[in-house]
Amino acid sequence: MQPYSTLNASKANFDNIYDQPDPRGYFSVLGALDYMIPDVAEPIIRQILRARERRSGTPPTVLDLGCSYGINAALHRFPLSFRRLRLRYGNPDMAAVEPEQLAQLDRSYYGSWPQIGGARFIGLDISAPAVRYAVSVGLLEAGVIANLESEALRREDRQVLREVDVVLSTGCVGYVSERTFAAVLDAVERPPWVVSFVLRMFPYDAIAALLAERGLVTEKLAGATFVQRRFRDLTEFGSCLATLEKLGIDTGGLEAEGRFQAELFVSRPRADAAALPLGRMVTVVSGRNRTVGTRYVRVGRGADAQVLRVPS
Repeated sequence: MQPYSTLNASKANFDNIYDQPDPRGYFSVLGALDYMIPDVAEPIIRQILRARERRSGTPPTVLDLGCSYGINAALHRFPLSFRRLRLRYGNPDMAAVEPEQLAQLDRSYYGSWPQIGGARFIGLDISAPAVRYAVSVGLLEAGVIANLESEALRREDRQVLREVDVVLSTGCVGYVSERTFAAVLDAVERPPWVVSFVLRMFPYDAIAALLAERGLVTEKLAGATFVQRRFRDLTEFGSCLATLEKLGIDTGGLEAEGRFQAELFVSRPRADAAALPLGRMVTVVSGRNRTVGTRYVRVGRGADAQVLRVPS
């Protein structure tokens, strides 16, 4: 199996948008590519968290792996969407606001919405500015700044993770591997549910094997994929399709239509999985019919294939 770093080389690099003191750059860059996985994933996450609460009797504590600026927490806790937040942060009047003032405005903004999700969110990310923003505006109750691929959890961070009930990833797999999941599971008090939306170019086998060693059964939601975003340009489109096809993955009707596609994996203790199989726990909206902006589409196969630019 190719390492994630090799597979990632075919994707565009957006590291710079996570080093900013607030999420304006994040929403500008990813919003322009019709980034929709937070909106597409949220109904699924809500169903899973409700099932977890019914199973345990208490609202769950969620660890958002790769939490960035706390977007998953915002969409779960409040009646908001990625689209609505993009409009807020893309407003020209917001461009001149200093980061400190924006954080003050955001504390009031998020505090003005009714709570519609009962889960408690904490976050983990390598980006200190993103985690600090999400905590400072009240989206995350706590945050851990660490790269668990290369470093151990600090004692104080292990304490933060002790009460985690659900580990969530909506795009972190591929940047993190089973090493990160092992470090998290070593810190939690009881076996968590693990919910991962994973781009199809990233094999999940090693993570599922690690989770199995810890007593968790992994189910993949059959017959469904979830749109992440459009490809940034023709270079990313071509290189990612080539990577997928080298892995033996048929892109027809999916990535070949111009969008990254993720699959859903949910890992739980055997008794929980047996009591409510994944296919009965969730209903699905994939995002495949949502089209905004120009995308690349490959028509045909082999030497006769053509790449077209399709406007919205």
